[in-house]
Amino acid sequence: MARRRDRKCRAGAERARRPTSSSSAIPRIALVDFLRGAALLGMTVFHFVYDLEFFGLEERGYADRLHWWTLATVVAGSFLFLSGVSLYLAHSGEVRWRRWGQRVAIVMLAALAITVVTRFVTPESYVFFGILHIIAFASVVGLVFLRAPWWLAVAAAVAVFAVDGLVAIEWLNASAMSWLGLGTVVPVASDFRPVFPWLAPALLGVGAAKMCHRAGWLHVLATPKLDSRSGNVLRFLGRHSLIYYLLHQPVLFALFWIWLQLAGR
Repeated sequence: MARRRDRKCRAGAERARRPTSSSSAIPRIALVDFLRGAALLGMTVFHFVYDLEFFGLEERGYADRLHWWTLATVVAGSFLFLSGVSLYLAHSGEVRWRRWGQRVAIVMLAALAITVVTRFVTPESYVFFGILHIIAFASVVGLVFLRAPWWLAVAAAVAVFAVDGLVAIEWLNASAMSWLGLGTVVPVASDFRPVFPWLAPALLGVGAAKMCHRAGWLHVLATPKLDSRSGNVLRFLGRHSLIYYLLHQPVLFALFWIWLQLAGR
């Protein structure tokens, strides 16, 4: 009996050492962290512009100009796309429920904190469904597509875009339903990222990551190490994106306040 257990243990150790098939193994992809870090810098630029308007250093509506609106839209779409990619890469083999639950809980708590703080700082346009809220929502919905064909996630993303463009229902303007984004008016809110259409980039991220995995392209994407000085900085920011997101705006606010005090304004 003891010999049989020893043989089983040796067989298990050999299987553990056996290399995983290159088509199914998920390599570490530095590009994902790099792109997330770049998106964080873009977000910082936009919030700097927003703060210029907030503190009266630029005219009202300055942050709504087309080029700044485009920057904010690209940044938000990038975050959501990368969140979908990361969801698939982290749980492609099987859903690690503990890790997933902890991550979603942290994002939800951070989203709630943003809502509470902005409710006091800018009560007329506080964040009630922003980028963190939709990331948490997409992290739940995205689970449905982890085991589905990649094209189904892409088709669902296209459907989300289509519904957003075709559906506008007046009773969905109610505050309890406005987070869906299917009302006839856009609520007054900062960083408003409703389910329609902002769920779509996250689903596209899941579909794109799964397609690349099935095609064996993830190893190609993992080739660039991006370990230059600037690359290391961006990858570091990308790996700590939530902390950076929560801290950057209070830091910007503090710097603007200090500058205004020193300038006597």
